Amino acid sequence: MKPQILNRLGEMTASAAQKALDLAMPPHCPVTREEISSSAALGPRAWSAAHFIEAPFCARCGVPFAAEYGEGVECPSCIAEPPDFSRARAALVYNDASHGMIVGFKHGDRTELADMFGRWMARAGADIFTSSSVLAPVPLHPGRLRARRFNQSALLARSVAKETGLQVSLDGLIRRRATPPQKDLSAEGRKRNVSGAFGVRHEEAKARFKDAHVVLVDDVLTTGATLSAAARALKRAGAAQVDALVLARVVKGGIGAI
Repeated sequence: MKPQILNRLGEMTASAAQKALDLAMPPHCPVTREEISSSAALGPRAWSAAHFIEAPFCARCGVPFAAEYGEGVECPSCIAEPPDFSRARAALVYNDASHGMIVGFKHGDRTELADMFGRWMARAGADIFTSSSVLAPVPLHPGRLRARRFNQSALLARSVAKETGLQVSLDGLIRRRATPPQKDLSAEGRKRNVSGAFGVRHEEAKARFKDAHVVLVDDVLTTGATLSAAARALKRAGAAQVDALVLARVVKGGIGAI
């Protein structure tokens, strides 16, 4: 039997199993906890609270604008201090609703949400993808990976790859040293915290990234310090261009950074 047919049968079996599980144990919305029909969905109240990012937005960092200022316009922050990635796109504004989703995903083992998030992210990143783009998840330090048991950014990258057909490098980019959580640090402190924290694993990975268009994948963009540090490592390895794609981004005046 051809591998394509076997893969398709496997997908159908997994889908049937998930539907049977949803019937036996009705899933709940990761934000409101209300009962819903599918584990890969949000409840009505969560949908209404989620803020999906649409144009107009900064051509560089993707922060949403209140008005249309013209094509290619960048926000004042990017003009004053450009990030080390060329462009960033986000599916959602980081607010109470997306915070609930992400906390459930990362810390509540709601890994089944990755496919839904990947669909949103693939749509948000459509204007930065090329047919040869390489997706690279922001890595966790091995110690934190052991404690969490999975890298949420890798799950998101795999889901985006499933939607787009792009190749993904799950282990090419590495975190060389453990860094304290960014949550309680200032913008300058975040930069210092992740400076030099990333590298490329081996020569094979360097060859994969050399002259490539790499799209970094992460869950949340706050100040961009982590993504910029990772972008610098990829550029040192020879990447031609580095962009970024995240599930949600913090917007000035919104809820606190994570």
